[in-house]
Amino acid sequence: MIIDTHVHVWKIDPPKYPVGPTAPGWNSYPDEPGTADELLAEMDMHEVDWAVLVQTSWSTWDNGYIADSVARFPNRFIGQGLIDPQDPENAELVRYWIKERGLVGFRFHPMYYPDEKILLTQQNTAMWEEIAAIDAIIQFHLRAEFADQVATIARQYPDLKLILDHMGYPQVNTDQSSFQPIVDLAEFDNIYLKLSDVAGRSHQDFPYVDVHPFIEKLLSAFGSERTVWGTGYPGHHREKHNWPTLDQELRLIREGLPFLTDMDKENILGTTAMKIWNLSGQ
Repeated sequence: MIIDTHVHVWKIDPPKYPVGPTAPGWNSYPDEPGTADELLAEMDMHEVDWAVLVQTSWSTWDNGYIADSVARFPNRFIGQGLIDPQDPENAELVRYWIKERGLVGFRFHPMYYPDEKILLTQQNTAMWEEIAAIDAIIQFHLRAEFADQVATIARQYPDLKLILDHMGYPQVNTDQSSFQPIVDLAEFDNIYLKLSDVAGRSHQDFPYVDVHPFIEKLLSAFGSERTVWGTGYPGHHREKHNWPTLDQELRLIREGLPFLTDMDKENILGTTAMKIWNLSGQ
């Protein structure tokens, strides 16, 4: 079982599928769609069984395209949307996207709000209570300086499954001690690690050896049984956006990290994700 837990797909088809910002100051937009159909063809070519569709930061707060894609291919896709942490009606929107549109969870970007602890504002208490009540799966796009917010959520809602995207953005040109808040989140049994965007963290070519010490440290803390694998974009968009190909992403786990055991590889490529999202084989 191979499960890619982080792929962005999008359509440019307003008003049905609008394009627009979901972060303060966002001004980068695509010039062509990256469709679920292109992703599915690529998955079939590389024998990837499932993909978690993650709403892009340029597709507005309307998660309609990924919800429709999950509805079209319910045995191949899982949907993780975005919820505006500044929307006073966000608890109701959590219910809508999960109960009525079939998503299973959401992604939050605390790093887009550096001047406030956006996840912990009083306004968002009702949102977190609703998320906990329906057992949504939550992903966090963050750096180490935002780890305290995630720790608070993990402590308050110990039954929620929480995932740290892109390894929490380790910086290879800094002392590892500054990254320790991410590693320390491993103390919470409900927090998982996403091994993704390794190439983006590296200053070297494949297999990105300068990032390996961080990966080893994270795996020592979280274990592969709490680690999943994710990539980025569908099909030709990977190279267009300077991300590795899907073949390279798979080869990194299978061959590029010599400290991984065979069991580690199985966990990271699929077994852990199967448990998080309660998936089955085809």
